[in-house]
Amino acid sequence: MGIDTRERFDVIVVGGGPAGAAAAYRLAQAGVKVLLLERGQYSGAKNMMGGRIYTHSLEALIPDFRERAPLERQVMKERISIAENGHVTTVEYVQSEVPQNEESYVVLRSKFDKWLAQEAEKQGALLICNVQVTELLVHQSSVNAKPQVIGVRCDDDEVYADLVIVAEGANTLLLEQAGLCAASDPHALAVGVKETYKLAKSALEDRCGLMPDQGMAWLTLGDLTAGLMGGGFVYTNKDSVSVGLVVGLDKIGSVETTVEDMLLKFQAYPAVAQLLKGAQLKEHSAHLVPEGGYHSMPRLGGPGYVVVGDAARMCMNLGYTIRGMDLAIGSGMLAADAYLAAMGEGDSSKTASHYRHMVHHSWLGKDLELYRHFPSFLGGTDRIFQVYPQFVNDIMKDVFTINDAGATPIMGKLLHRVEQVGMKELMIDALKGVRAL
Repeated sequence: MGIDTRERFDVIVVGGGPAGAAAAYRLAQAGVKVLLLERGQYSGAKNMMGGRIYTHSLEALIPDFRERAPLERQVMKERISIAENGHVTTVEYVQSEVPQNEESYVVLRSKFDKWLAQEAEKQGALLICNVQVTELLVHQSSVNAKPQVIGVRCDDDEVYADLVIVAEGANTLLLEQAGLCAASDPHALAVGVKETYKLAKSALEDRCGLMPDQGMAWLTLGDLTAGLMGGGFVYTNKDSVSVGLVVGLDKIGSVETTVEDMLLKFQAYPAVAQLLKGAQLKEHSAHLVPEGGYHSMPRLGGPGYVVVGDAARMCMNLGYTIRGMDLAIGSGMLAADAYLAAMGEGDSSKTASHYRHMVHHSWLGKDLELYRHFPSFLGGTDRIFQVYPQFVNDIMKDVFTINDAGATPIMGKLLHRVEQVGMKELMIDALKGVRAL
């Protein structure tokens, strides 16, 4: 395994994604003896989601990241589309300047995660890859005592530490096995599938209407997910395009269409097909994605452990944007800060309580709580994915249709479409949406 099992660490971090690597970086920087374990051949080898990172938390961790991190393109163009039966209504927003604390970049997780884990290693963390943590070691001193995590098992080897930071991702098998969280709720998870296509830099920029090195984030919802909660995404890399789809897990077996077929349908839409014309497929991958937000979060920690990133369900799908990596890095930093604060008081057992307090009183906890109702609004309002895409496109068709039947007032056309959907249903969903936001 590459670890001396007789050696004891201050902290063991399970998972080398952004949350785990951020925690290890901050701890090692402070002189803490930290072990970072990654099951892939390298950090990022098994991470396909992401695509976009809002960099405010990364800047707090590594202020000069712009000169050193493997960033693809800065997002300067936002595009949101509503698709139905080959018709698409698109809203586009282009920025000319973005303040540094508001920047976002497209990244390839295989490159970015590897870089961030290596940065933690440079600070002094011991990074061991291609190691599968098979169990959290739990000690219970008495029947009534709370179970305490004291280390990890990697097949036949055991390694011990004062604190274990669990950054295992959305599939929380270790926490569930140890009885530290409930079984994963399908309503709080989605299946993500992504393909990366090689495309000449000049062709990419011409087809997306981008200036050199500018990037685009493009989200689409509509009939491409067969009426299920979800949508498509496109992110522009330096010389490739990431195209994918996210679909809610809970009802995925209720339709005959497979996720792969949904992705093909999305790629067949004229605007996407034109973007991918002549491009070469380089990568195909799939992954579980947390979608439940604030209400799906498990207990964030207890004796000997804390939970960060996707394992803590720290992800926000707001329809118009998706946030995960900034939350992951932020949670990793707070976990490290909590341990350092506890050690400053001479008692590492206070780490979990410090961490929970820090999360709920930080921008991270406040953002998650602010949008706590939005996941249930999206997941519980089928008309968003089954009715409203056609409603929007029908209105746009009415507005731009001119023929010899004579003109009709725009308001009359609009009311006709509203009557087809149902005024009551439309008002109810609109009110629910406003309350969720």
